[in-house]
Amino acid sequence: MDLGPKSMSAAGELAGLPILVTRAQHQSGVLAGMLRERGAVVEEVPTIEIRPPADFSDMDAALGRMAEYDWLILTSVNGAEAMFGRLNQLALPRAGLSRMQVCAIGPATRRSLEKRGIEVAVVPGRYVAESVVEALRGRARGKRVLLLRAREARDVIPRELREAGAQVDVVAAYETLVPAGARGRLMDVLGSAARPRVITFTSSSTARHLVALLGGRAAAREQLQGITPASIGPVTSATLREAGLEPGIEAAEFTITGLVEAICDWRMKL
Repeated sequence: MDLGPKSMSAAGELAGLPILVTRAQHQSGVLAGMLRERGAVVEEVPTIEIRPPADFSDMDAALGRMAEYDWLILTSVNGAEAMFGRLNQLALPRAGLSRMQVCAIGPATRRSLEKRGIEVAVVPGRYVAESVVEALRGRARGKRVLLLRAREARDVIPRELREAGAQVDVVAAYETLVPAGARGRLMDVLGSAARPRVITFTSSSTARHLVALLGGRAAAREQLQGITPASIGPVTSATLREAGLEPGIEAAEFTITGLVEAICDWRMKL
């Protein structure tokens, strides 16, 4: 039964809407919870798993010489958490962090740092790599920069900042892998009576891994017919398009809250 505007508002903007969340398991709860609060019927099938790097030697060496860096760039909460975990493991003082200027790619990463007493100097206006470059291009010339990120990340930040005259060390703080059993769970959800109407993508990795789990571009397009991809921002949207999937929803603010609001706006226009 179709819900009219009044009854939909009473039950939540997303009342009865089946949504598949693909975010990593340890992070999916916030997004899934916000969607359920709006009335959505949520299935969670993580297509990525965050793991420590196989070898910590590069990260340990960089953290051991923090005093040599002028800037620290963190492009995700995962990177911040990995950094603090390794500092604790090595029993290294956090004083070295206070000597650097810190750039966090978005508000969630900033909060992760600030709750541990680390002051953040720069949060770009748009939470993508290109905006990090814009914010730091004039400030990083002649400076030493430490970039902690996922092993699989794009090279926009180091390439552009090096061209702007910075010395950039790139260190993999974590890896993103496909979780065991993800394909079976995914196929069960897509073949169920409560087949999702929307699939959320919160990073390029979630998109790439889902397409791989479905057997590639052609198979993914076939399996996802009638399902609307919801993207957290333009970088993830570009990855979806490269895979032949057009995002029908894109967050205006590249955050989990922005993604939920974009899905609500899309639903209200149906």
